[in-house]
Amino acid sequence: LGIAGVTYGLAATAADMSLAGAAPVAFQQVGLLGGLGAAVGTAVASQVGPTELPQTVAAFHSLVGIAAMAGAAGEYLGNVGDLDAGTLSAIYLAVFIGAITFTGSIVAYTKLSGMMSSKALSLPGRDQLNLGMLGILAVGMAGFLDPSLGSTIGIDSLTPEALQLSSLSLGAVMSSILGFHLVASIGGPDMPVVVTVLNSYSGWALVAEGFLLGNPLLCQVGALIGFSGAILTWIMCEAMGRSITSVIFGGAGTVAAPTGEAAVMEGEVTIGSVDNMMETLLEANNIMIVPGYGLAVAQAQFAVAEIAKKLRDKGKKVRFGIHPVAGRMPGQLNVLLAEASVPYDMVFEMDEVN
Repeated sequence: LGIAGVTYGLAATAADMSLAGAAPVAFQQVGLLGGLGAAVGTAVASQVGPTELPQTVAAFHSLVGIAAMAGAAGEYLGNVGDLDAGTLSAIYLAVFIGAITFTGSIVAYTKLSGMMSSKALSLPGRDQLNLGMLGILAVGMAGFLDPSLGSTIGIDSLTPEALQLSSLSLGAVMSSILGFHLVASIGGPDMPVVVTVLNSYSGWALVAEGFLLGNPLLCQVGALIGFSGAILTWIMCEAMGRSITSVIFGGAGTVAAPTGEAAVMEGEVTIGSVDNMMETLLEANNIMIVPGYGLAVAQAQFAVAEIAKKLRDKGKKVRFGIHPVAGRMPGQLNVLLAEASVPYDMVFEMDEVN
């Protein structure tokens, strides 16, 4: 679906350029840049293993964010003084969402790849800082849409164009800081959910780009990405028992973990071995295998698939139960099991099993 979407987008862009009477050199430039991007993407993707997919997706989302910022800035700088309020709003929103997506994705990438501590950043007055930055962004948007407001607050030294450019620059910088702080305030275990949130953000950035470029197809594709990312975020939050509001707004409303003596763990520890496991499997008639991130790291899908096949040959009922967030990315374990030729009728989602 992703490849089809990109292909249709490229075809629509080429058709739009042709209808607009673009010169052959423009098609050559687009082809050169597209070929260069495809080569870089192929080289990067060929080095990525199944367990590195989440951070790779986050890294690619950062490119979507910076592309939205660049496209919006280019649209404004190329038409200074000739844009209506609707287009100006789309430009500012594209920069706002794009900047949050860019820096937030960079933080998610560094946390998932181990380059940054997975511990949540907890600055004093975290929620107030976020609200303050949103307030500054709102003021910047007002100044960008109506430069005459500058005279009401004593900024008479700047021309309307200079005030608009300053407001847009302020919005880009403040949104970048906000994106960093929002994602840095979320712990590493919740990064898979953050990646889906950023995926949704990238879709809404495309919607804003579609509005300012007057491209309905871009709006439709962006809305599809935005809504699908939002739905997936909600599903994952429900599965992990997380608050979707807390994830979206950088841990808003959460409190610091209590300090003091560690809780004493009670109960009996059961130690298993390979022999005990084999005896249990041979004695059981109904077997549910619940793979996780360990299977992805160890690349054990082929061995597990072989065990499942032998158990089925003995007449036992064997099924695989997949958690929505298993493998640190939705669908990752489904792909690994399919790679090991595990039949689809053996793989069940959590809701189907329960």
